[in-house]
Amino acid sequence: MKLTFLGTSAGMPTIERNVTALALAIDDSKNWYLIDCGEGSQHQLLRCRYTLCNLRAIFITHVHGDHMFGLPGLLTSASMQGRTDSLTIYAPKGVEEFVTTALRCADAHNLPFSLQFVRSDDPEFIFEDQNFTVTAHALSHRVPCFAYRFSEQTYCTKLNTDRLKELKVPRGELWGLLQKGDTIILEDGQKISPEQVMQSPPVSRTAVIAGDNDQPELLLGALKDADLLVHEATVTQEILDKAGSVWMHSSAKMVAEAAQKAQVPNVILTHFSGRYSLSKQVKETCVEVLKTEARQFYHGQIELAQDLKSWELSRSKILIRS
Repeated sequence: MKLTFLGTSAGMPTIERNVTALALAIDDSKNWYLIDCGEGSQHQLLRCRYTLCNLRAIFITHVHGDHMFGLPGLLTSASMQGRTDSLTIYAPKGVEEFVTTALRCADAHNLPFSLQFVRSDDPEFIFEDQNFTVTAHALSHRVPCFAYRFSEQTYCTKLNTDRLKELKVPRGELWGLLQKGDTIILEDGQKISPEQVMQSPPVSRTAVIAGDNDQPELLLGALKDADLLVHEATVTQEILDKAGSVWMHSSAKMVAEAAQKAQVPNVILTHFSGRYSLSKQVKETCVEVLKTEARQFYHGQIELAQDLKSWELSRSKILIRS
């Protein structure tokens, strides 16, 4: 599972960072999923391996501009790049109205592909394809906001030859039938199902990718058996205490405490305030202070997201910067 951050800034872009967007793919697959789409996301994509023709679905966490203002431009660019496959946007109330109005006002409403919307704030929401099962989990923010839990679907169509020999299934036509998913009957009347002789599927992986949220503990249920949490850490606890709760964001400390309680093994912090810089020369406002704070309360692997950088969650559940 590979995560590529297209933007990691909160509220508005900085010289070093664009606003929020994240590309998710199964390892080296060209097919990918987009979570949030802040302004300028399509420009960031020009510097990545992913194309708009291979985009499988879009998930928007909430209606704030730094998470969705990039949608009209991205969709019209997909049109100009020749996309014809239908595309669905999964999002809470308000996103569809914004997108359709923007496209209509820009005379771009006749896209060459079908654009559909599904409300992710529906209590019964679930997304499934051959790669993922996705569920939505309510967060605490100034508007309805959600986290998406991506659970990988894994399969295996390779036969276990040792098991076949153990069951005395003769090589040839019967092996082929099992490979196609058919149950067979041996000469002695024994029934053999494909499930009995298939190799075990690869280990599946689960990532929880959250929008803006001032109560990380709301995700404790969603984080059960999860391998990775991606969560905003807009400021340090000291700055949050001074600013108060008006903006309804999390500190690095808050995320770390919830992740430790949930025993999730990997965390990537993102959505950093513009006050923070990548430069280590400005010690108090270097983005590394967020990681330093989080390490005091969380004992798993913790990373700071960076624009146009990728991390791979391996089958062994180790997070590797790639």
